[in-house]
Amino acid sequence: MPQPSQLEALRQQHTCGKNAQNGHHQASVDWIVNFIEERLRDNINYKPKDILHDIHKQYGITIPYKQAWRAKERGLAAIYGSSEEGYCLLPSFCEQIKKTNSGSIAEVFTAGSDNRFQRLFVSFYASIHGFLNGCLPVVGVGGIQLKSKYLGTLLSATSFDPDGELFPLAFGVVDVESDESWMWKFPTSSHAICMQHLSESISKEFKNSRLVHLLWKAAYSTTTSGFKEKLAEIEEVSSEAAKWLQQFSPSRWALLYFEGKRYGHLSSNIEEFNRWILEARELPIIQVIERIHRKLMAEFEERQAKSNSWLSVLTPSAEKRIGEAISRASTYQVLRSDEVEFEVISTERSEIVNIGTHTCSCRDWQLYGIPCSHAVAAFMSSRKDMYAFTEKCFTVANYRETYSEGLNPIPGKIEWRKESETPPMEDDMRVVRPPKFRRPPGRPEKKRICVEDLNREKHTVHCSRCNQTGHYKTTCKAETMKSIEQC
Repeated sequence: MPQPSQLEALRQQHTCGKNAQNGHHQASVDWIVNFIEERLRDNINYKPKDILHDIHKQYGITIPYKQAWRAKERGLAAIYGSSEEGYCLLPSFCEQIKKTNSGSIAEVFTAGSDNRFQRLFVSFYASIHGFLNGCLPVVGVGGIQLKSKYLGTLLSATSFDPDGELFPLAFGVVDVESDESWMWKFPTSSHAICMQHLSESISKEFKNSRLVHLLWKAAYSTTTSGFKEKLAEIEEVSSEAAKWLQQFSPSRWALLYFEGKRYGHLSSNIEEFNRWILEARELPIIQVIERIHRKLMAEFEERQAKSNSWLSVLTPSAEKRIGEAISRASTYQVLRSDEVEFEVISTERSEIVNIGTHTCSCRDWQLYGIPCSHAVAAFMSSRKDMYAFTEKCFTVANYRETYSEGLNPIPGKIEWRKESETPPMEDDMRVVRPPKFRRPPGRPEKKRICVEDLNREKHTVHCSRCNQTGHYKTTCKAETMKSIEQC
């Protein structure tokens, strides 16, 4: 195999036309792997087209795109292990997660007699503890397609910590993103629609920024009259848009009508979590989970250290909201009815506050969990401690408890592979084979669930070509995907 210096000499001595340099016979896949290996270590998203450009720039030769693509795949396997190996080692990896982070959940599920990978579920104990003891009781779910050799989607469940920051609770990998895979994750939960996705849908359908603005205003309305007013404005702008919106119950997207409490969070903010692993999507499944684990370790440590300098009762975001309420409350007139009920009068209207039931007729206090300006005015008038009437999930104490349990490191696979090879293989440590089909070449198709589909009656479709459910013969990809090799 020629060394790069030899190819440079060949290029300098070459005198024939440019076409003769296309696909140099000595620029094999192995040689390309040697050329790109260090670059891949620094940037796993080193694209085949960039490989072509760099080789041509340095050596003056042109290689086929497919050859660069194969070299990248082989290079990633040399550095991080093959995709097949990643699936095979999943049971051992799950055991290591539970061993090093006691109380964590890590389970891999297979399908068929040949143990094909079906799904993986992971939730670290530190995240479980933080959610149960500190976070807001709100969970958002989302998914992002992986770009490794085989079909797969990373599903994630996130919450919000007491300061409103994204808090990863659990995540999983499924072979195919579908309604079934979502129901597996939250089989008994009531689902609301992410407002970000709903607003994107109405924007795509009607291409009117005014409609999007009014939709958000309606979603954040805290009174029935305010909500109806915004719906009427939507009707004025577009009767078709108003009719389109009727297919979604207000309880699925409007803060006012949601059954429970969303604390003002109408969007899942799942894109922030997805950005954590964008660069790792091409890696084998174990490396994807390891990237998430390392990111969680760093975030927990950083947020824990940050909160140690806070001297307030509430987290910074909650303190800011209270501060704004105090500023507005100073302009109100307060009339006291009895020990718990007050009438608070502003230049716009009057509201009834009951500090015994933690309610205000403006509904802000009930919907956000933090006293509104009218309630704050009542507290100031009666010399009550407003912090005592703020929900505990917004306190600094809760924030610190959220991140009190750190994540422990997981040994490298060389160490735990040795451990798993020593004792006899148990039934639950079976070899897991990759999904049945490879990911087709090219850019992955977006698989975001359309909000219109959430209200449609579901039925199972069947493919007459591959005998699988979930698609028809006309959309079957079986013939374009190759069956995998044995693990």
